[in-house]
Amino acid sequence: MFSSFSLLKKLDWLIISAIFILTITSILMVYSTTHQNSDWHMAQKQLLFYAIGFLVMIGLSLVDYRIFREHSWILITFYFIAIATLIGLLFFGTTIRGSRSWYNLGFFNFEPIELIKLVMVFILAKYFSSRHIEMYRVRHILISGLYLAIPVTLALKQPDFGSVIILGFIWLGIMIISGIKWRHFATLGIAGIGGGVLAWFFLFKDYQKARLLSFLDPYKDPLGAGYNIIQSKIAIGNGGLWGRGLAQGPQTQLGFLPEAHNDFIFAALSEEWGLIGAIILLSIFAFLFWRILKVCLQSQNNFARLFALGYLLLIFIQVAINISTNLGLLPITGIVLPFISYGG
Repeated sequence: MFSSFSLLKKLDWLIISAIFILTITSILMVYSTTHQNSDWHMAQKQLLFYAIGFLVMIGLSLVDYRIFREHSWILITFYFIAIATLIGLLFFGTTIRGSRSWYNLGFFNFEPIELIKLVMVFILAKYFSSRHIEMYRVRHILISGLYLAIPVTLALKQPDFGSVIILGFIWLGIMIISGIKWRHFATLGIAGIGGGVLAWFFLFKDYQKARLLSFLDPYKDPLGAGYNIIQSKIAIGNGGLWGRGLAQGPQTQLGFLPEAHNDFIFAALSEEWGLIGAIILLSIFAFLFWRILKVCLQSQNNFARLFALGYLLLIFIQVAINISTNLGLLPITGIVLPFISYGG
């Protein structure tokens, strides 16, 4: 087992630097989008969240990842703990914006689905890393799918369709890299389309259908389902090339842009920092993705490689979907912008 010092030396400080820049951006934007209503309260909490996160990161960096590869019971234990927290939401969860997805712990709200996302990356990396030469067997797809099906079912109960999409993409991405047969992938694609059709008719509520359709023609209901997308586009357009300045965006500061500190923080940033600021933000994300991909390619075993890939997918999918919804290219799903949106 590596010493603590040698593990710290092996950290990719370029990745940490990119994340640090994103955290500073987050604190500035959370302050900008909330200071009129809560003064420094939410920005201070965001700073505290990041301080705690940094300490957790340092602590985890001292743990040899090979422990998880060699002792499956540790991952299984974390998996069932995460599942238990999701089940608990059915009885003790707090409903926010129509979804029972949080525990109200007083100082902050805890969202268990975020824990299950990370645990699923570990579980899938462990499962496929030891079976990649047998990926032609359908049973491995079914067994890994069972790991996925439990949290997906519980997420649908909340409902949290955005997290279902993220978990599904992570599962598919890791399977593809592990060597799934393309005929099996095509079968899953057809099943996914069929499941989507069934969900549309039997699971989705009217307001959810309206939200999904509003991105096609938001002006059909400008004060209802299309309101958020319209205001987001206006905010982005207001920013121009250089932006209106921190805490100076009219859409954001006058309260027209909904959830400016959370779901639509990219639109708020684009309004106040302009196209140049948005491009810089995207460049930092691109740099972060490149560094994580480099770690993936340089990994010396399948478990580390698949975990790095899964973590990359976890961040990339959320970034891509959040920014696309802010631009009106995808329906609103409630997926936030990693490292930028408010929350721990």
